[in-house]
Amino acid sequence: MTDSPPSGTRRVTLSQVAERAGVSRSAVSFVMNGRTDQRLSADVFERVRRAAEELGYRPNQTAKTLRTGRSGTIALVSDFVSSTSYANAMVRGAMRALRERDILLFTVDTEGDPQVEERLLHSLFGRDIDGVIYTSMFTRIVDPPPLLAATRTVLLNCRARGEDDVAVVPDEVEAGREAARLLVAAGHTDGIWFVGDLPPGRRGGLLWNEWGPLALPERLEGIERELASSGLSLAGHAAVDDDWDAPNGQRAVERLLEDGARPSALICVNDAVAAGAYRALHAAEWRIPDDVSVIGFDGSPLAGMLEPSLTSISLPHEDLGRRAATLLLSDDATPRVERVRMPVHLGASVGSPTR
Repeated sequence: MTDSPPSGTRRVTLSQVAERAGVSRSAVSFVMNGRTDQRLSADVFERVRRAAEELGYRPNQTAKTLRTGRSGTIALVSDFVSSTSYANAMVRGAMRALRERDILLFTVDTEGDPQVEERLLHSLFGRDIDGVIYTSMFTRIVDPPPLLAATRTVLLNCRARGEDDVAVVPDEVEAGREAARLLVAAGHTDGIWFVGDLPPGRRGGLLWNEWGPLALPERLEGIERELASSGLSLAGHAAVDDDWDAPNGQRAVERLLEDGARPSALICVNDAVAAGAYRALHAAEWRIPDDVSVIGFDGSPLAGMLEPSLTSISLPHEDLGRRAATLLLSDDATPRVERVRMPVHLGASVGSPTR
């Protein structure tokens, strides 16, 4: 038996691993390829794996692709996910799920350019990828490129217009219901305002090609449904000017207070708008949560930085990525939309109404 790995840079072979482990070459091949249909003992599996590790054996990926028809690589194609910090935990979730199966993940961003997207997909298909996780930075309706019909695909944080795809999205409707439940449980029965409607003619933020986000209508749907189940309704809506950021949230709440509204609670479409609401409320000397309760969405780091800390319904980015990768590797390609629960991160911004 060889006592040390071969010297130099030559590739370690199956025969060398077999010699080190004291088993046949075919047994090593079965173990390295994850075959479980052979009568190999747990001891053989352990000896082969230990020998491969000691010798620094690496499977010949080209040969494996030719033999199995699989390259062991998946591509995550996104608009802005990998190049921004907002939602890249989805990449982490997918990567961790794939790593458990010894599968590599290619990640590419198109910046929302269809021509760049087409070029990148052609390049990826030339590398014999086994599937694509087609991903959006925020939840929206997409038109998947026709090229994706050539490979197994799961849509991540987006849905197609048709019903022929497998998609994984956050459960925004239930998140809206959860926000309303928190306020009702705290005793709020009126004076609940929604902050974050887009103005007429505006579908989304300018930075993101004005793509229409599903979060706005679905979160609002959940809020209204939950309030209605308790015989309640929103007192009104405060629209932003042009985007879901802190300055827009501040201006929306300033206008609301200037118009004489006396809200007992504000449900803000996201944490950034909630941060702007905080500014407007502090400037008007309204205390949170003594005078008004505030809830946001997304569970961003901003929620914990506000004073008092913001109660927020979190986007489960890592869970979304992990679930998409798991579905891509499964044998079940039944078209469906899987909704992942958005957990509640309780802060100190919700209290009983005093006004």
